[in-house]
Amino acid sequence: MFGIVDVPMTSDLRWTLAGDKPTGLFETCRQVVGKGRYRGLTFLEVESKTIINRVAKTRYFPFEYTINCYRGCSHACVYCFARPSHDYLGLGIGEDFDRKIVVKVNAVEMTRAQTAPRHWAGHSIAMGTNTDPYQPAEGKYRLTRGVVEVLAERANPFSLLTKSPLVLRDRHLLAEAARRAEVTVSFSVGTLDTDVWKRSEPGTPHPRQRLEAVRKLKGLGIPSGVLVAPLLPGISDAPRQVAEVMRACRDAGADFAAPIRLHLRPGVKEHYMEWLAEEFPDLVGTYHQLYGNRSYLPRPSPSGRRKSNPARQSPKPRTPASPKNGQGRLL
Repeated sequence: MFGIVDVPMTSDLRWTLAGDKPTGLFETCRQVVGKGRYRGLTFLEVESKTIINRVAKTRYFPFEYTINCYRGCSHACVYCFARPSHDYLGLGIGEDFDRKIVVKVNAVEMTRAQTAPRHWAGHSIAMGTNTDPYQPAEGKYRLTRGVVEVLAERANPFSLLTKSPLVLRDRHLLAEAARRAEVTVSFSVGTLDTDVWKRSEPGTPHPRQRLEAVRKLKGLGIPSGVLVAPLLPGISDAPRQVAEVMRACRDAGADFAAPIRLHLRPGVKEHYMEWLAEEFPDLVGTYHQLYGNRSYLPRPSPSGRRKSNPARQSPKPRTPASPKNGQGRLL
């Protein structure tokens, strides 16, 4: 199934921050060439020096601690905000991100060590904040499952964000974890338009499979909902398109459904615009005017009307009513 090549990497695979000198994040790397259903992928097996990452809480990131067992993602979503993380490692944010997947093979052991009671206060941990914890690589490595097992044993709260029904493989484990601590599983479903789905996220399972996973998780008592994201201006943000997704979320019994408009940060913006020029060339000018030198779409003006621009406007992100308690919730 796999071809293996041991490759020492002390400086080629790195993590750098602005103003820092390049330093090694991983001491060695074993390069694994995928075959069969993993054909076309290369897995870079590394031992990470740490697994729990602390981030500054903001209105965009309402979590403080994260775990990411993988870097890069074969879901190949063209708009993925995590693409620049591959640049930090000395890899490309385009095809490298889609095809060269960094696998932290010691993730489970590091989680167990870092969440030991003498070291850890039981803070909630978010998974899926960088790349998908249930991307195809998880079918082979089972690292997310191992991390969930540790957190379940410790009754540690956590959340998962994914685009894959592979999470159902661990549904009984997640149900047990949810009985011990606060656990939430969220799915990203930005569109039910088959053409848009195939073009913008070609490596992901069908959106309706994700909604069916919501229904099944809810049946086991696992809190689950949907981030209706991202809404792509002029592509998937028409009112009828958004309404279709919201109805499907309600029908699946989702605890929440939160529309979120596309944001394009530096690096991702350039990659997305190249894709746009190939797939929707008529929208290139519109996007330049919409995003310009900004990452987020303009806010509504004080009068309640949007700032004028030549594009058909995306719907304003809002917190929708939850079928469960009548209150919206946005993770």
